[in-house]
This record gives sequence, structure tokens and C-alpha cells, in this order.
Amino acid sequence: MEKLTMQEEEAMLYIWGTERCCVKDILVRYPDPKPPYTTVASIVKNLERKRYVRSTRVGNTCIYTSLVPESEYKRTFMSGFVRDYFANSYKEMVSFFVRDRKISADDLKDIIDMIEKKE
Repeated sequence: MEKLTMQEEEAMLYIWGTERCCVKDILVRYPDPKPPYTTVASIVKNLERKRYVRSTRVGNTCIYTSLVPESEYKRTFMSGFVRDYFANSYKEMVSFFVRDRKISADDLKDIIDMIEKKE
């Protein structure tokens, strides 16, 4: 699976949020100032080339559907992130966020509860 650019990831988040969509549907989800239609169309074409989405022609419009589940993408690239930045240790990653005050004690308790319940 090829890593996506930040622009491609942003578009994929919008696509994952829908079952089927066209470029206009994606464009309306962007905050103002919105990128040009042609920019979003190019990003979606790249996603199709990378096999993240499939297009189906309906009249003059292409309808896009995701080929890669969001959870699969996250799992693949989070593993690489942890490997590259935290010596393949999720413990190191969590402790980094604790030291940086990005995770509270209550958050950690919730995580421990999830682990104990095997959620």
C-alpha cells in the first residue's frame, strides 16, 4: 500500500465518510477557502491511480467508492510510524504523549480498561 500525501489523506477522509461520492461531494466538505475543483479532481485521480478508490461512470459524472478501508490504512501506517519514530514500541509512543501532556491520567485509565476488556 502506497503512502498518501497530506492532500490525498484529507480527500480520503472525506471519501471514507461517505459510501459513494463525486468530486463535488468531496469539495463541499473542505473548509473555506476551498481548493479549486480541478485540484480536488486531480487528487482523486491520483487516489484512483494508487488504487485507493474506484470510479464508476454515471452519465457525465464519475462516482467514487473507497477500495481501502480506513482502519486498514491506519493500521498499516501507524505501525510504520511507531517503528520509525518510537523504536517499534507502543509503550514509548504512549510515554512520549504522557510526557508531552497530550494524554491525561484519565485517558490512560480508559486505555487500561480497554486493554483489560480486550476491546
